Amino acid sequence: MAFELPDLPYAHDALASLGMSKETLEYHHDLHHKAYVDNGNKLIAGTEWEGKALEDIVRGTYEAGAVAQSGIFNNASQHWNHAQFWEMMGPGDDKKMPGELEKALVEAFGSVDKFKEEFAAAGAGQFGSGWAWLVKDSDGSLKVTKTENGVNPLCFGQTALLGCDVWEHSYYIDFRNKRPAYLTNFLDKLVNWENVASRLAG
Repeated sequence: MAFELPDLPYAHDALASLGMSKETLEYHHDLHHKAYVDNGNKLIAGTEWEGKALEDIVRGTYEAGAVAQSGIFNNASQHWNHAQFWEMMGPGDDKKMPGELEKALVEAFGSVDKFKEEFAAAGAGQFGSGWAWLVKDSDGSLKVTKTENGVNPLCFGQTALLGCDVWEHSYYIDFRNKRPAYLTNFLDKLVNWENVASRLAG
């Protein structure tokens, strides 16, 4: 099936008071994400991947150990990454963390604050473009990881619970070059913890 740009699950200005401006979402969703969709559709046309599920394309075109991934992988993975990213955030000032998620984070990292520290450090430490992730590994354990460019947890048989885009287009309008401040703000104000908890249970 052809890639389709999903609508944002909230208005473009819904996160502005929380540190992600209308301008950022207009550029990031309407232009950057749309480009991955459009380019991905062009690249898979007439190939074995045309008509395949997005997750299968990501897994099937990932080349472990490659210096650079293929155009099909890059666009398909970034389409998937962004579709998750929009859902992992949400408006509202009182986004409480569900008890089962808090318990799982405490068990895995010692405390919620320790998890946030590790996640923020992963994102800040990712050289160049990429993502920071909270994943559920194949053995059920929770881990913080970081990936370059469009690589994501699907490539390693992991479940993505939370992801933060650390490509500059995700934060430069609002935070300029202050990636650590962007990550702290993401964790403290933007994350939709109900969505994260639903992925843990799924």
